[in-house]
Amino acid sequence: MDLGLKDRVYIVTGATRGLGNATARALAEDGARVIITGRGEKGVEAAAAELGPDAVGLAADNADPAAAQRLVDSAHERFGRLDGILISVGGPAPGFLADNTDEQWQSAFDSVFLGAVRLARAAAATLGDGGVIGFVLSGSVYEPIAGLTISNGLRPGLAGFAKSLADELGPRGIRVVGVLPGRIDTDRVRELDTLSGDAEASRAVNAARIPLRRYGTPEEFGRTAAFLLSPAASYLTGVMLPIDGGYRHGF
Repeated sequence: MDLGLKDRVYIVTGATRGLGNATARALAEDGARVIITGRGEKGVEAAAAELGPDAVGLAADNADPAAAQRLVDSAHERFGRLDGILISVGGPAPGFLADNTDEQWQSAFDSVFLGAVRLARAAAATLGDGGVIGFVLSGSVYEPIAGLTISNGLRPGLAGFAKSLADELGPRGIRVVGVLPGRIDTDRVRELDTLSGDAEASRAVNAARIPLRRYGTPEEFGRTAAFLLSPAASYLTGVMLPIDGGYRHGF
């Protein structure tokens, strides 16, 4: 299937590794041009070089109030257009109610929630018919995950914002989608597995709860996200798609 990505331009935040990087790679491999971000200049430049000549790396922090407009302006300056954005950010600090400090909550709110709102607002102001805004969320949108209290508090609210945005931007032909990763084999998930004290046992227990009986790969996530961002998914908006091997059993 031709996804219609050739020469389209996307911003992918948090894309030096993990899910953002896998999505940027899938987009670039299908002919899109991408601007990827990460907090460290050297890391983001190296990641962009690996993606090829149609990738540009810019150091940016989602929590920075000036980052959103700078990224949108850069897309127009470098490539003359913007067709979509995937808003991804590293997960908040793990912990239960008594573990997380005010500073951790504030930091997570600024990067995970308010940063995403700013990025979506800046993109929406310039996107035209056929544009798309995507959010990397979490399975905690539907069901809290033990030990991830901050994520459980912020992700559902961001999903609600995304659904509202889909209604608001739909008449302009702009789509809004959310992708909800489950146990994808990334550094973040491996780190979470180690919190039990026995990472291998934790992984085995979690895999046993997944109907496909394994963790997903970043490449599987990236290909699915790239499809949702592409013109091939032009009649999908407002959806929150779990990419979790069937872990979520609800309809």
